[in-house]
Amino acid sequence: FYDQIEESKISEELFLDENLHELSNSSYQTITDKQVTYKCVDNLSELKALSSILLNTDLISVDLETTSLDVKEARILGIALSIKENEGWFISIPENTENMCEYLQDLIPIFENENITKLGQNIKYDISVLRWNGIKIRGPIVDTMIAHYLIDPDQRHNLDAISEAILNYKPIHITSLIGNKKNEQISMREVNLKDLTDYATEDADITLQIWNKLKYILEEKNLGKVFYEIEMPLLPVLTEMEYRGINIDRSILREQSNEVGEIIIKLENLIYTKAGMPFNINSPKQLGEVLFDLLRIVEKPKKTKTGQYQTGEDVLAELKSKHKIVEEILRYRQLAKLKNTYLDALPNEISKKTSRIHTTFSQAVTTTGRLSSQNPNIQNIPIRTSEGRQIRRAFIPQNGYQLLACDYSQIELRIMAELSGDDKLKEGFFNNDDIHTITASNVFKIDIADVSREMRSKAKMINFGILYGISAFGLSKRLDIPKSEASEIITQYQNAYPDVQNYLERTILFAQKNGYVETITGRRRYIRDINAKNKLVSSGAERNAINAPIQGTAADMIKIAMIRIENLLNKYKSDTKM
Repeated sequence: FYDQIEESKISEELFLDENLHELSNSSYQTITDKQVTYKCVDNLSELKALSSILLNTDLISVDLETTSLDVKEARILGIALSIKENEGWFISIPENTENMCEYLQDLIPIFENENITKLGQNIKYDISVLRWNGIKIRGPIVDTMIAHYLIDPDQRHNLDAISEAILNYKPIHITSLIGNKKNEQISMREVNLKDLTDYATEDADITLQIWNKLKYILEEKNLGKVFYEIEMPLLPVLTEMEYRGINIDRSILREQSNEVGEIIIKLENLIYTKAGMPFNINSPKQLGEVLFDLLRIVEKPKKTKTGQYQTGEDVLAELKSKHKIVEEILRYRQLAKLKNTYLDALPNEISKKTSRIHTTFSQAVTTTGRLSSQNPNIQNIPIRTSEGRQIRRAFIPQNGYQLLACDYSQIELRIMAELSGDDKLKEGFFNNDDIHTITASNVFKIDIADVSREMRSKAKMINFGILYGISAFGLSKRLDIPKSEASEIITQYQNAYPDVQNYLERTILFAQKNGYVETITGRRRYIRDINAKNKLVSSGAERNAINAPIQGTAADMIKIAMIRIENLLNKYKSDTKM
């Protein structure tokens, strides 16, 4: 409930790796089956005695119980700590602010001790809550959620799922404390102290037990480098970035929202005119009936399993040439999403405390290793349209500062050149040439000076398409050319860059043999359908196998850069903040 906010939403199925033993049909163990010693600490003298014990240990499992999932607003109800399996303490924090500060003061020497490793399940949440309460965690950090995510990104990574899979143990469920029915649930402050102690301390204890198993699996799978040298050092960097937030200009968003709103109204009227009637454009059912029953833009429209017409973006994109109304519907959807998701929503995300936006960066959501931005998502603001690009104008520095954007150039293509070792591709980068123009010259067998804008555009599509294992059919759709022509272009690319093709084939063979692929740092992605008998399924798996090492390596490089930049800024006590 409170400590599982970062649970991966990738898959509802729990795929278990061979090292994470398969769940049996037998019942799980619970707290009633074990001999545990969970103590409640509810006065300062006991806390001081506990602090002296904790200062002499090298690893502490930490779990906070709070009043909210929002780290900026969360008040600490208590802190559970464990240093030995089946044992732990729950420090009950008074509601009174003055007393709460007094309790936290006694814990500062522990949290700021550089020699004590802090362990947690989704520990960034706990670290962030403490940060907003004036305590900055120092020293090494380890997170069971991220360790589990690295071992197999496709699993669920919340504490209950990991505990059941690794320990065959079912932790106390929050509903047993606060009630099942949402409208009748009590607050955590109203929970009996003994029950709260067991619930919270069990979480810290179970996290410690899980870590004692996961740390060996990380080593077995050669994931130590990516865990200890990338993901864990990155975690406090992200915490600080979230804490700092970013400034935003409400007036720019308000002005743009009004402008986009006017365009949407005009598009609505245009669509109604072409349809010959008003209807709910946002209703897939009504839209399907207008396009395929009323206007009959195609003879045999695609349908869903329930018999409803398909009106998804990919389907409509294919029908743009059939009727002008389709292009206007796609434009309407694009602008409506922009308005609802960003222009109208972002101002509501501005913190009343800081007047800034504070997103959450998640490390355990994507299967490729890329960071994910949530609440709000400010990482995927569209830039292909002028309206999307305008949104970025609203993100502004504080007075006296400037925003500096840094990125790698053509990073994924450079990684492809490195992994494949293709001399022609590498040469283009070494010479600082325009890689898409060079590709056009090599593929179409013409001099660089004769490469047209259209040829370069096609080469760009090919370059990025190859990274995703694009087929002749896929390329023909993207370039709007016959499949035979697309097939010929791919053959010419393979001839121009033979080592790239060899790399792609080697990668697929590796995945077929091992069931996974790896980045340069050792990050793994399991490709479970790589040997599927269904060609459509195995082809999709092959595309994932090709792309994952490239996209994952790019993600790792950015993360390493972020860690080094933050360390550099801290070393020189710079006013610059990331």
